[in-house]
Amino acid sequence: MIHLFAGSLRFLDVIPRSRWLSIAGGVAVAYAFVHLLPELQQHHEILRTTIAANSFQSLAEHLLWLMVLSGLVLFYGLEKLAIRSKTKSGESTTPAFWLHIVSYAIYNALLGYLLVREDRGLRSLSFYLVGIGLHFLVNDHGLRQHHRQRYHRAGRWILSAAVLAGWGVGVSTELHEAWTASTIAFLSGGILLNTFKEELPEERESRFWAFALGAFSYAGLLLVA
Repeated sequence: MIHLFAGSLRFLDVIPRSRWLSIAGGVAVAYAFVHLLPELQQHHEILRTTIAANSFQSLAEHLLWLMVLSGLVLFYGLEKLAIRSKTKSGESTTPAFWLHIVSYAIYNALLGYLLVREDRGLRSLSFYLVGIGLHFLVNDHGLRQHHRQRYHRAGRWILSAAVLAGWGVGVSTELHEAWTASTIAFLSGGILLNTFKEELPEERESRFWAFALGAFSYAGLLLVA
């Protein structure tokens, strides 16, 4: 729903950057740091045991953090590609668009998968909805800036369907816990990079205090809950 209708929120398309987008970015970063990254520690032993059993002891000790790094580096590369591929009209090229959309579709599918595969109560599910939902809002705004009408015509529908596809995989299959752990790690890196790449560029005149408010307010809620 966020991907399908976020384009109607015209008040987000302003410079200086909308304080609502900065608040949403802060919430997403807080969710990654306070919830997802600490959750990785619970999965570390699962991954370590699984990989060490296959005689990769040194890799087992660091794989989780390598997955976080992989998510961060991958989406940094995609962002650079999208910027460099822009035509004179300001819209990206067709190959860059499809590479971007396919990558984010996989990203969304993994988030849809975690919605089911993680053991969540109502409270945890509510925090997931807010944290990841606002992250989708930030991602959607960035993709619209890069791909414009092409994203509106096709991209938003593909990303929306990808969430449902990931959910369907989670409902119908039972994958190894090591896969879930790797997915959480990869997504944590992606969430951090995708948020900071939208906030840091100087030309967007982002709102630091709005970002800080979103980050610390949501972190406080997570800690209290």
